[in-house]
Amino acid sequence: MSARYVGRLAPTPTGYLHLGHARTFYTAWQRAREANGTLIYRDEDIDTLRCKAEYSQAAMEDLRWLGLDWDAGPDIGGPDAPYRQSERTARYLEAWRQLKDSGFIYPSSHSRRQLRDAVESGLAQEAPANDDEQDSEAIFPTSWRPIDNAGLDTTEPGETNWRFRVPDGETLTFDDGYFGLQSFTAGTDFGDFLVWRRDGMPAYELAVVVDDIAMGVTEVVRGADLLRSTARQLLLYRALNAAPPAFYHCPLVRDESGQRLAKRSESLSLRALRENGKAAADLLQ
Repeated sequence: MSARYVGRLAPTPTGYLHLGHARTFYTAWQRAREANGTLIYRDEDIDTLRCKAEYSQAAMEDLRWLGLDWDAGPDIGGPDAPYRQSERTARYLEAWRQLKDSGFIYPSSHSRRQLRDAVESGLAQEAPANDDEQDSEAIFPTSWRPIDNAGLDTTEPGETNWRFRVPDGETLTFDDGYFGLQSFTAGTDFGDFLVWRRDGMPAYELAVVVDDIAMGVTEVVRGADLLRSTARQLLLYRALNAAPPAFYHCPLVRDESGQRLAKRSESLSLRALRENGKAAADLLQ
């Protein structure tokens, strides 16, 4: 690890945090404190339709109840404020322009629904199955890439999707702090991916990379459902001329039936567990 460790807690406020979140965020907090480093709290609230202020507040309350603290965040400020992604759009636009001017991204009118239909018709291929992943998008057909530079002269993203053109056949590898060596091949394990959505907001992949660069994050601790996302993000780090951080992906917590926990698992939300008299120390054993 870097001599100057900077980690982050980055919840998405689309529901109440559950036991799986607690385990992952505790690991992130523990690694930062053991390294005598800095821990940043970042509210990843760019999904304007699903994110709610009440969940943002609840996440901070629940994590403090667990005994976690942080050195910078939306509640206490810090040198890299603001710490809510909804307030950082100008930074994402700057990165979008850099990627566009360098030829890494292109506008795409194709929707996710069209991509699903393309799979059914045989035009597109499903990505390799991974039960842990939240959203394993099908491989975007190369035939849908633009054949000219139409749309690349725009100065704003506009009301269309923008995708990153992956280097087909290139294998991206990284040494994960928990799972060891990981390897994903562009064009086979994942295809051209969203960096900007037609609703005017950056996609997850771009927003987290821009913020982790700006905030000097040296290690990203998160769930194993994002292992494949790391390969995509390595391409963004390279395109933005930035060194990537180290990565540590935590195993997912599952319920009694073996299903990964989701925010709809209300009985295992930290709120419900608190109300039922569970102690924070018991949840982290």
